[in-house]
Amino acid sequence: MNLRIKGGPENEKIPFKEGQSILDALKGAEIFLTASCGGKGTCGKCKIKIAEGHVRITGSTKLTVEERSSGVALACQTFASGDSQADIFIDIPESSRIVVGDKIAVSRAQDLLGLVSSMGSKIEPAVNQVRVDIVPPSIGDHTSDLDRLKLVLDPLGLKDLNFSRDFLAGMGEALRASNWQAGLRHAGGFAISLRPVEGEGQNKKFGVAVDIGTTTIVVYLVELETGKLVDAGSTYNSQIRHGDDVITRIVHATEGGGLGELRQTVLEDINGLINATAQRHGIKTDGIEFVVLSGNTTMSHLFWGLPPGSIREEPYVPTVSYFPLLKGGEAGLSVNRSGAVYTMPCIASYVGGDIVSGVLASGMTRKKEIALFMDIGTNGEVAVGNDEWLMTAACSAGPCFEGSGILHGMRATEGAIESVKITPGLGVEIGVIGNNSRAASPRGICGSGMIDAISELFLKGIIDRKGKFTPHPEPDRKGAGSIRRGDWGPEFVLSEGAAGDVTLAEVDIENILRAKAAIYAGVSALIKEVGLDLSAIGKVYIAGGFGNYLNVEKAIILGMLPDMPREKFVFLGNTSITGAYLGLVSEGFLREAEEIASRMTYLELSVSSGFMEEYMSALFLPHTDSSQFPTVEKLLEGR
Repeated sequence: MNLRIKGGPENEKIPFKEGQSILDALKGAEIFLTASCGGKGTCGKCKIKIAEGHVRITGSTKLTVEERSSGVALACQTFASGDSQADIFIDIPESSRIVVGDKIAVSRAQDLLGLVSSMGSKIEPAVNQVRVDIVPPSIGDHTSDLDRLKLVLDPLGLKDLNFSRDFLAGMGEALRASNWQAGLRHAGGFAISLRPVEGEGQNKKFGVAVDIGTTTIVVYLVELETGKLVDAGSTYNSQIRHGDDVITRIVHATEGGGLGELRQTVLEDINGLINATAQRHGIKTDGIEFVVLSGNTTMSHLFWGLPPGSIREEPYVPTVSYFPLLKGGEAGLSVNRSGAVYTMPCIASYVGGDIVSGVLASGMTRKKEIALFMDIGTNGEVAVGNDEWLMTAACSAGPCFEGSGILHGMRATEGAIESVKITPGLGVEIGVIGNNSRAASPRGICGSGMIDAISELFLKGIIDRKGKFTPHPEPDRKGAGSIRRGDWGPEFVLSEGAAGDVTLAEVDIENILRAKAAIYAGVSALIKEVGLDLSAIGKVYIAGGFGNYLNVEKAIILGMLPDMPREKFVFLGNTSITGAYLGLVSEGFLREAEEIASRMTYLELSVSSGFMEEYMSALFLPHTDSSQFPTVEKLLEGR
């Protein structure tokens, strides 16, 4: 029999053998699900829905009664049934998927190496190796293994190297297996491992860069000596079940006593990605010896299990801004237990290591030109400055651009509508990510598609400046291009298909207008605070998960981006993971990140008198002050 995925390519069949779990069958087809327990049925994360066919289910203790009654099962506990040869049809929720082999990230691998070179740096990771030739013990020389090692390390300038219990536990065996001639790897004052001197190709150094996003987690597996991106993976941050934004998670951690639970949840997500990417390339996780984490202040605190309560309480001061270098075993990561784990420094409660990473990746602090940096995601952070000064602020945009809170919203992955054009006859032309791959029809709409759709609806007069639907010129129209009454009120139909209709509701538009208003108001307030206007800005660097697909013209029509010459905009994609990658492959970049953090001045918008006024003015399309958007007004005149 075969497995068939609902909404997937019609002819795609995944072999499914007697005694094999659905989790293993999918893994054989390189479709990875979150299964942090290793397929034992104890984490309850590899949820699927049986749409058609007979299967054998051996466990479901982590599922609710409602889930079980609706056909939801755990992939690791669901097996081929011997009494049927018919194909099994399943649905895979987006929250269960791990995307490994990210095509965009892997295709940009050369860009990453080029970025390192363009910034005048070399591949010089913090993990170093020295050869140690040790005099073996004898019946007349009872010096301990560690003291013998120290005698060799002292002349090499490594007198103060720290040795963890995990390192010591394997040290004696490693020295004897290598005949007392080994390569000692170390980073940040920690001894990491002893490796055989011989055996090139079996002795490579690997590292992991991690972006802990509020909505999405991304992992890069990197070969440290060369800087080569081996693979990339991403998944939803499972903390989202405890709230879409950082505030609700802080409340859960403090008032709900869920700090340990939130830490364990994100740890399992990261380990799932590390294990999947390493397994895909036959790499032992013990060979991963350096990790660089990048995330906002709340995500970094939750990962390390640090109380985040003071982040949301005036005067908004985090527990830690600069995190100590810790070991993989202390972190609980699926890497070498003595490996070093570095966390990007934070600026303030709402400007974290992800923004330090982004500013580092943009290179704006290396130039005289004044630049604006914008990270458009769950939390909208902005920074302005150059090689002499830096100022930053944060505004809560909410997670709608990453799909949360939007009826048919989803991340920018396969099956997401990424672009929308409404033709003169009210036809709808859409672009779908991976249209020629697994996605046979749209499954939802991502941030760039939302921006396109609202801009097009506004230009065509289908919605007004407040985002409300106007009377439709063809009230009896059906299908794509029509307006109908949905569960959430009026909605515009973007597509119809076997995977279900994809629509954009009026309440969705309201959410997106609030998010874009917060972002634009943050930019306006920050630029005014430093006594500048938009004409002083030489470049606008746009970061964020959906920046790869963002149409600058449409974002300006929406009123999210300032109306500036288009050549000034530079799209950088996910700069949090890029900055973490830079720190992973060059110790110099880690020092530069710390310098950026020390130089950055933070503006607290909650006490800024002008921010709320700017925000209220930006709640319209594109803005209440039309003079700020002259090119949009010209388009409207042409309409």
